[in-house]
Amino acid sequence: MRVLTALFLIVAFRGLTASPMVLNLSLASEPRDLDPHFCSGSNETRIALNIFEGLVGKEPNQLKIVPAVSDSWVKSKDGLKYKFHIRKGATWSDGHKVTAHDFVYSWLRLLSPDTTAEFASFGFHFKNGKLFYEGKIKDKTQLGFRAINDQEIEVTLEKAVPYFLELVAHPALFPVSKSAIEKHGSRWSRPENIVSNGPFLVNKWQTNQVLELKKNVGHWDHKNIRPDQVNIKFISKSDTEEKLFRAGSLDVTAQIPIEKIPIWEKEAAGALQKHPYLGTYYYWLNVTRPPLDNKNVRKALNLAIDRTSITHKVTLVKQVEAQFFTPPGTGGFEPRAILPKNGSRIEEAKDLLAKAGYPGGKGFPRIELLYNTDEGHKKIAEAVQQMWKKNLGIEVSLVNQEWKVLLDNQNLKNFTILRGGWIADYNDPNSFLEIFTTGNSNNYVGWSNAQYDEILSKAATQTSSKLRNELFQQAENILLDELPVIPIYIYTRVYLKRPNLEGWPPNIQDYRPFKWAYLK
Repeated sequence: MRVLTALFLIVAFRGLTASPMVLNLSLASEPRDLDPHFCSGSNETRIALNIFEGLVGKEPNQLKIVPAVSDSWVKSKDGLKYKFHIRKGATWSDGHKVTAHDFVYSWLRLLSPDTTAEFASFGFHFKNGKLFYEGKIKDKTQLGFRAINDQEIEVTLEKAVPYFLELVAHPALFPVSKSAIEKHGSRWSRPENIVSNGPFLVNKWQTNQVLELKKNVGHWDHKNIRPDQVNIKFISKSDTEEKLFRAGSLDVTAQIPIEKIPIWEKEAAGALQKHPYLGTYYYWLNVTRPPLDNKNVRKALNLAIDRTSITHKVTLVKQVEAQFFTPPGTGGFEPRAILPKNGSRIEEAKDLLAKAGYPGGKGFPRIELLYNTDEGHKKIAEAVQQMWKKNLGIEVSLVNQEWKVLLDNQNLKNFTILRGGWIADYNDPNSFLEIFTTGNSNNYVGWSNAQYDEILSKAATQTSSKLRNELFQQAENILLDELPVIPIYIYTRVYLKRPNLEGWPPNIQDYRPFKWAYLK
């Protein structure tokens, strides 16, 4: 019996040690595509940065830049030139080597107007990138990047930017497979066709259910990839997520029902996670559509909102009220509070609406506020709807759409008011303010201001933090005077996480490389 017991324990121990490490996560919505050039929201970006890989990455604790496809790089003294060396072990999932030519091909694709890449503006940092995108130059050799050979790529920037390596760590500047695209066209990123180079490979995608990723054993750093499998479950309802978490089917959630926050705050194990998040929750205002083409209307809509009431009574998280667009502390920038926290300027809002020709809301057309399906978004929209009705006497219809449908309408500017959220792609005020520049691929509201563009262009050439911040404040002043947007609050990230889930530290960008995550 002792021998049998010993054998049983040995077999059991071996079985336990051989068990694959599986993580179960959730996202509130399904991505439109797995193509990194079509990343538009945080969901798409989170997936792309795990199945693809750029020249550099970021570790999740302090968000420090770390080597990835490039194992080393040098920077010129003036900050205008970089030379990256491609590591020998970097390969595509089809077995081919990743080369400097793959990056040249991918960046050309990013800058091609035919691609309609969401973050094409990232390529404007390369010398002549914007001119190439606009069709003003067509000679590819004039662009600020070239492959010296298979292992080396040289980059020349339009202007020195302190956050360039953070841009390189974004999926927009990741490589894509030329052979896969030429073979399959727009269907190249489907699970059965996709060729990628990240720490995880797409194993299975069940529409509106789950995206299953498996460890890429051919990855150059495969020995340090902790999970064997990651299941990303698409769950639009936060109460469903919370139930699955309690049942042990999720290791970390994307969100939590608002009404459950007080309950989880009392839970001793510490599953509830709350930390600062470098992002702004807001509403886009389509200035090409009446009556939002009237600045007084846009300002009235802004001033009639009680932001404190939303953050304290609706979201229950007590986020920072957005009296600015750029979150305080972004890259050391502290914006001046311009918009009211609460209803302190409602009378001014009424006067502005009357000045626009709608006294007491009379004659104001019924307009729509569009938001993506989510209980939290719905509750905020309902609160804003009631504030506008009570304070301005106007009626606004609420319309919810699935994430992918909403993104299509956003890109087509097929909306009047639309819920939006912007998360910093890099820790600098420019990440927030540049989306309102003329021609920016993420400017969905048709607003344009030459003075605003000029100020941000000047800020890009400044090396002095003080002078840059003064220019950023000038840009904020213009933006919050013209108001093509309604800032609501600065994000606080709130979700549930298993206490034994390691490698998932809080960080201001909620940057999540899965390779470091594991269940202790």
